[in-house]
Amino acid sequence: MTARIERVVTEGVVEIDGTEHKVENNTWIVGDDDEVIVIDAARDADKILEQVGEREVLAVICTHGLPDHVAAAIEVASRDEAVVALHPKDKPLWRETWSETWPDIDMEDDGAFGVADVQLDVMETPGVTHGGVSLYCEALGAVFTGKTLLADGPGKLGGEYPALPDQLTSIGGRLFTLPGETRVLAAHGDEVTIGDLEPHFDEWVSGSLTRAHDAGGGDDAPLADGTKISGITLSAADDD
Repeated sequence: MTARIERVVTEGVVEIDGTEHKVENNTWIVGDDDEVIVIDAARDADKILEQVGEREVLAVICTHGLPDHVAAAIEVASRDEAVVALHPKDKPLWRETWSETWPDIDMEDDGAFGVADVQLDVMETPGVTHGGVSLYCEALGAVFTGKTLLADGPGKLGGEYPALPDQLTSIGGRLFTLPGETRVLAAHGDEVTIGDLEPHFDEWVSGSLTRAHDAGGGDDAPLADGTKISGITLSAADDD
């Protein structure tokens, strides 16, 4: 069977300063007619498992540990006794959602997962979170970038860039080394290609992202994710 990629969009509502915002998250399914890996099991386990159907879930891989992206991880994995994988530096974030359990696998750079007839290669791409990773599938010409890189540029955490230099290093040093036709499949929004985004890298490095924020693109910008009200802050202590 030939592997393929499927997307499930789940949504939820968050309230900020008395205003409700609808938030959409992408969950990606990679596999064939018999077995799959689920990437970023967000919010709605029933909807994700409906898409999986009778196929066996081999693993649930979390590109990062933020609450709205791991909320369905345990339920999706438990149906078929699949393993859950997360980078160890994001375990403190995982515990914000799952206080009594840990992931089964600590992912590391250059690790790999196999499903159907393809391989997913782990690339450490920190920035939004300390343990952010991307998953590159050469055979399918796609990279699953989590919150590191979205269709409109580097991802944010609640309207902010927690560690923009690290994030840009991840993008320029890892993601933009991939072929230009590689599909960028992120945790939010539509897909683009590496070639679509790479021409903007010099602008990002020169400060265009922070200038836009200072001009009013911060707290008043449209909410792109559900993390702003989570109360999570990232600091060096999270590396412990």
